Amino acid sequence: MTKAAHSMIRVLDESRSVDFYSKAFGLEVADRFPFDGFTLVYLRNGSSDFEVELTVNHDRTEPYDLGNGYGHIAFVVDDLEAEHQRFESLGLKPNPIKEFMRDGALLAKFFFVQDPDGYKIEMIQRHGRYQ
Repeated sequence: MTKAAHSMIRVLDESRSVDFYSKAFGLEVADRFPFDGFTLVYLRNGSSDFEVELTVNHDRTEPYDLGNGYGHIAFVVDDLEAEHQRFESLGLKPNPIKEFMRDGALLAKFFFVQDPDGYKIEMIQRHGRYQ
């Protein structure tokens, strides 16, 4: 049986990204492995052992081109409105809350935010298939 372990993204500024993911999602550094030329930083919180892996290439000075292949990573929360207000109070600039309907029923209630490198992150209200 397989289990999802982590999702990796390349970031320009380690401290800026660690600060964002800590404020936004309560993710803290679980491990940090410096190598010649790059550093791997694994972030997680107590609600799940799934991690976000930040890869910091030491010689990189220009923002990454995210292209059109990256979609987003999603986090489920119990109180979407409270999280949206918290994000706003932290200056994280969340997009407005949206509702996604299917066959006349609510499929998902969500908002998006972007991290310092432009990666899109979806916050979803715990509901239905999103548990």
